[in-house]
Amino acid sequence: MGCCFSARIKAESPPRKDRNSSHDSKEEDGLMGGSSKFSTASVPPTPKHRTEGEILQSSDLKNFTYNELRTATRNFRPDSMVGEGGFGGVFKGWLDEQTLAPAKPGIGIVIAVKKLNQEGSQGHNEWLTEINFLGQLHHPNLVKLIGYCLEDEQRLLVYEFLTKGSLDNHLFRRTTHVEPLSWSNRMKIVLDAAKGLAFLHSDGVKVIYRDLKASNILLDSNFNAKLSDFGLAKEGPSGDRSHVSTRVMGTYGYAAPEYMATGHLTKKSDVYTFGVVLLEIMSGKRALDRNRPGREQNLVEWAKPYLSSKRRIFQVMDARIEGQYLVREAMKVAKIAIQCLSVEPRFRPTMADVVRALEQLQDSSDTGSTSSSSTVPRQHKRSTNESLNGADSSEPR
Repeated sequence: MGCCFSARIKAESPPRKDRNSSHDSKEEDGLMGGSSKFSTASVPPTPKHRTEGEILQSSDLKNFTYNELRTATRNFRPDSMVGEGGFGGVFKGWLDEQTLAPAKPGIGIVIAVKKLNQEGSQGHNEWLTEINFLGQLHHPNLVKLIGYCLEDEQRLLVYEFLTKGSLDNHLFRRTTHVEPLSWSNRMKIVLDAAKGLAFLHSDGVKVIYRDLKASNILLDSNFNAKLSDFGLAKEGPSGDRSHVSTRVMGTYGYAAPEYMATGHLTKKSDVYTFGVVLLEIMSGKRALDRNRPGREQNLVEWAKPYLSSKRRIFQVMDARIEGQYLVREAMKVAKIAIQCLSVEPRFRPTMADVVRALEQLQDSSDTGSTSSSSTVPRQHKRSTNESLNGADSSEPR
């Protein structure tokens, strides 16, 4: 799944092979769906440098045969395809809920089957990385991987199917049959994404996601958000190391400047990318868009001067949700974005800090006035994390 205006970062320093999964999407009704059956986080150990055999054997995933998945997707029929990109196609299918055997359409559980192109070693490496992480890590805000298939040259992944598809579809597509996301749903989605990242960054997990973007945030029927596509994820630094040195990979417009410049990857790299996505959610604009006027093509560069001004913040906010939020709420979200987008990594908050700030904002909204007017004052709780939520109690009327 992917942003049609953002190109994959092909090579910085040191040189590397191209990433196969550019994730340009044509999905309409969802890549992966249904709500997850798990409700608590699970963190099995993730030893480094495991072989392919060790990764496949240690996961709790079902090893499907190619024929089983061909039957489940009705022979990968074109009308079963719900997504397509450089990695290959994504097909909708059905499995028996108890046995996970192929089922007839409309019977059992709905799945999404990602079928990788049969070319290039990088595609296989990302396929294996996805199994390595999602085969072990379980959290309500990570998409559920059900199984995989490795048969001859065929490599497939089987996920839960999320009925509302990706955030990309709801945020950027201007179609009559897709309603603009409401402010409340946007804040719900951004909090869920933050929780997913905070879980990955936690001491028991220590994973750097490296590929957060709207097309990798999937939504279930209740707009619960889950992170997907772990092909670029990396285990974080261990011991006294401050970073992981790696080839620069990701999507233009999202990667942190220090990572682009040095290849040094840290959890704060993810925090910067979260700030970019937060700006996209606020504005309804893509991180990079060549169709916008020159100075507005890069969202971060264009929006930053407006984020700290109550009078100018409306130039950033999506006009389609005007009147659904308070100025104070918009300014607090903007302050989180500013902190996340700090050029210096040490000035960025942790994702745990971001989660707390967003939860406090949500709590104050829930306990405030029922009016949705952006000019009606509400009594907000004073944040315990003023560096993110701010302490300014004034609000224009």
